[in-house]
Amino acid sequence: MHIDWTHFTPWLSLAGGIDIGLAAAAMILFNGRIAGISGILGGLLRAASGERGWRAAFVAGLVAAPLLGALAGWHAPPHIDAGWPAVIAAGFMVGVGTRYAGGCTSGHGVCGISRGALRSVAATATFMAAGFVTVFVLRHVLGG
Repeated sequence: MHIDWTHFTPWLSLAGGIDIGLAAAAMILFNGRIAGISGILGGLLRAASGERGWRAAFVAGLVAAPLLGALAGWHAPPHIDAGWPAVIAAGFMVGVGTRYAGGCTSGHGVCGISRGALRSVAATATFMAAGFVTVFVLRHVLGG
C-alpha cells in the first residue's frame, strides 16, 4: 500500500468531518430533518408546498460552498480517473442504490448511525463493502 503523503490532510479532514457533523446536528435540531442529500434532492423534485424553499436553499449551499471556497483561494481541483460514460453509469447506480437503501451515505452514514438506527448501520456497512469490493476488483483483478 502506498500513501500519498503530499495529499494526506488529517487536520483538514477532521475539520471537514466536524463541520459535517455540526451541520447534520443543526439540521435535525432546528429543522427536524435528516441531512440526507438524496432525500433532500429527491424531495425537491417532487416537493409539497412549504418544502421547496429549504430544500432549494440546502442544495444551493452545496453548490455555492465550493464556488465560494475557490473564490477565496481554497482550490482543490477534482481528479477523476474515469471517462464520462463511467461517471454517468456510476451516478446512475448510486441513484438506484439510494432508492433501494432508503437513503444515501450522508443520510445513513452520518445521520442514521449517529441516531443509532440499525438499518443505517446495515446500509452503511453495505455501501462500504460494495466500495471495497469495487476498488479491489478494479485495481487488483482487472488491473485498472
